[in-house]
Amino acid sequence: MCGRFTQYHTWAEIHALYRLTITDRGRNTEARYNIAPTQDVTFITAGDDGYHKVREGRWWLVPFWAKELPKFTLFNARSEDADSKPAFRDSFKAKRCLIPADGFYEWSKGEDGEKDPWHIHLPEHQPFSFAGLWAYNQALDVTSCTILTAAAQEPMKQLHDRQPIILDPSVYDAWLDPSTSVSGAKDLLKSDLDGSLEFYRVNRAVNSSTKDRRRNDNANMIEPLAA
Repeated sequence: MCGRFTQYHTWAEIHALYRLTITDRGRNTEARYNIAPTQDVTFITAGDDGYHKVREGRWWLVPFWAKELPKFTLFNARSEDADSKPAFRDSFKAKRCLIPADGFYEWSKGEDGEKDPWHIHLPEHQPFSFAGLWAYNQALDVTSCTILTAAAQEPMKQLHDRQPIILDPSVYDAWLDPSTSVSGAKDLLKSDLDGSLEFYRVNRAVNSSTKDRRRNDNANMIEPLAA
């Protein structure tokens, strides 16, 4: 699964992954080191004239038909059955997205019984895109998204039995294209970069998701823990 992630690269480094309009390329985003569910995040959808479009929304999907904000967990969606689940199937069919990131966290149980966080990233901390789904709920006026997950492979198996899907850039366009069939989209999810992941243990301050940025949303969150 994926319960926290990071987006600390500059927007210039991130937008190099996409084809954005001049307006979207000129954004000024602040570094984020501990993004938690229900917080607003940036995500990418299909745009006009071959461009990609930048959107912002709540990281915790709110289906278009929901009458209130869902209380059950919808910040992750299982890729194996998202196309058939009521909360996700409409988005899987026509509202697929990419969620820019450069790392995420997973936890193991420490010797003292507390949770030890690990920062997980690609080699050299290069930026990447989670495979995601998005929705717009008109009644609540809420735009939202979720991250797709799959069974963990090596090396993530060492930390958890699930992992978020990091798409290979070669399939970005097909993934975002609403005309790509559901079965075709599911096949695209096999084109991932998850086998290249690396990780190291970090400070337990990551475990808190409060809004005190000085304490738990700063560059110290991704510093390797001293042995």
